[in-house]
Amino acid sequence: MSIEIGLSDTGDTASGPAYRVETTRLVLRCWEPRDAPLLKAAVDASAEHLRTWMPWVTPEPEPLETKIQRLRRFRGDFDQGRDFVYGIFSSDESRVLGGSGLHTRLGEGVREIGYWIHVDFVNQGLATEVSAALTRVAFEVDRVHRVEIHIREGNGPSEAVPRKLGYRHEATLGRRLTDAEGVRRAMTVWTLFDTDYPSSVCAGAPIRAFDVVGRRLI
Repeated sequence: MSIEIGLSDTGDTASGPAYRVETTRLVLRCWEPRDAPLLKAAVDASAEHLRTWMPWVTPEPEPLETKIQRLRRFRGDFDQGRDFVYGIFSSDESRVLGGSGLHTRLGEGVREIGYWIHVDFVNQGLATEVSAALTRVAFEVDRVHRVEIHIREGNGPSEAVPRKLGYRHEATLGRRLTDAEGVRRAMTVWTLFDTDYPSSVCAGAPIRAFDVVGRRLI
């Protein structure tokens, strides 16, 4: 359950980043070190499903302590405005259903969305729901001019997400991603610009977004 502080109660103006985003079925929020057991359970269960498409799965399974330290780094990056990695949780936050992010690696004024979904929850539209929500946050809270989604070529289910949301397939770039076996693979680049965002599916996504102290952003 979210704790919402109305702006009229504080006299302050809320500002990003969005630490918590609530969608119809999900909670997306900044990771906390205490989430490590839930994250480990989700990744351990999903590793074989993800291994083909997600190079970061290569060293799995990892010890719990490694997960704790990684989540500490994620939280630190979030607080310092360096990068914004989100956990995808069930509405009661009892289970990790995946992970996502509004990544800053493409430079100022741009965000890159990535996502993975727990093996037990694939083909339920969760990646689309998450990506629509974070696209809205990127444009309305972070005020970027462009959002991109990069996907290894051939991953049809993942490519269906930006296509449904109105992203444009701008390019297929050869040998840009390294798979779990060390082989370089092509990736597809999908882009949504701020000029196209208002007419996109994402602009109507039903979400609530909150800052670090629970003040409403969207």
